[in-house]
Amino acid sequence: MPTTIHRWCIWHIMKKIPSKLNGYKGHAEIEQEMSEVVWNSHSKDSFDRNWNDFVLNFGLVDNKWLSVCVWVYSADFYKDRHIWVPFYLDHHFWTGMRSTQRSESMNSFFNKFIIRNSSLIQFVKQYDNCLGSREQAERESDAVDFHTVIPCATKSSIEAQFQDVYTHQKFREVQAQFRGKANCITRLTNSALGYSVYEVGEQVSSSIFNKFVVTYDSVAAEVKCQCLLFESRWIFCRHALSVLSFERVSQVSSRYILERWSKKVKRQHTHIKSSHDKPLLEPRSKRFDQLVFCLQNICEFALELEELTAILHHAYDNIMVEMESMKAKRKGTSSLSHEDTNLESVKELQSPPRIRTRGRPKNRLDSKLDKQIANATKKKKTKALNEVKVMFFKYVVIEFNFLVNSLANM
Repeated sequence: MPTTIHRWCIWHIMKKIPSKLNGYKGHAEIEQEMSEVVWNSHSKDSFDRNWNDFVLNFGLVDNKWLSVCVWVYSADFYKDRHIWVPFYLDHHFWTGMRSTQRSESMNSFFNKFIIRNSSLIQFVKQYDNCLGSREQAERESDAVDFHTVIPCATKSSIEAQFQDVYTHQKFREVQAQFRGKANCITRLTNSALGYSVYEVGEQVSSSIFNKFVVTYDSVAAEVKCQCLLFESRWIFCRHALSVLSFERVSQVSSRYILERWSKKVKRQHTHIKSSHDKPLLEPRSKRFDQLVFCLQNICEFALELEELTAILHHAYDNIMVEMESMKAKRKGTSSLSHEDTNLESVKELQSPPRIRTRGRPKNRLDSKLDKQIANATKKKKTKALNEVKVMFFKYVVIEFNFLVNSLANM
């Protein structure tokens, strides 16, 4: 696709540093310095300057790994920095992904159900169980989001704004930025006609400060930071929050409240049938299938002529207005849809499916308490058995003496 953006896996690149540079004296310092250049360069000029200083200071000008990428032939490692250095890629939205995710959550999730040697039949069954487990986890997460509250870390009304809208998982990420704001020092450098330029210094250690340029347009209510955290992950950074606090802004624009992180996000995949949907979403799935079937026939009929397509567009606009009006009137009614529900109507949350085991493992490691109990029981049994043996021996001795005396008196 012409609009597709490609990037090299930063995880693989940084993982190869020890094996490729361990032949140099002071390779540990080289690894640390390269990481600093890659992760802490926040502009093109600063990266170019820091990279050149890094290569010259450590005598790495002739290093083949730094000049030729190992998995792209004849590719200049530095020349292709725009597809692996974070700063060059953070202008695009990546939902926080930086690597190929070989060992991350999705593979880890599927490995609980499917293994390399699974047959096709096992794959189909386990995939259905996999979907059911994910659906159940989402319902439980929704219940927690709607019925519990994470306390705000600060007194900021902006933090309360995110707390009210975002899911717990995403709000924790936003809250981390509010905590990090305490390490930022904001200084106004230029201001004209409602457009201000700030320099935000962030203390990352006892003696190191990173500086970021943040712009704020009070007329358009728009803030932009040099770190590009919002552009790459759609989360407000601590530098922008520090500027908003300096400007005494109490509420952020709706453009910064992303629907995809909302508790009431519309999940389109819930229209797909699943064997685990039964009492909760089956009526909606049936209605969805019926509507798709009808609309597909209408679309196939209308696409034959331009006039028919125009009629369908006109009818669609009128129907949408009528349905939105009806929905507004019935806003107070409960629904099981993800976009409107607060999950109060969900009476029961199913437990995740359990996998039956084949009994206790033979090599089970006993706990310390189990061993103590077993040893005490064994001692009691041994003591009781010894007492029985003593009593039996005494009885035998008495009987033997009685028999001897009887024979002597005869």
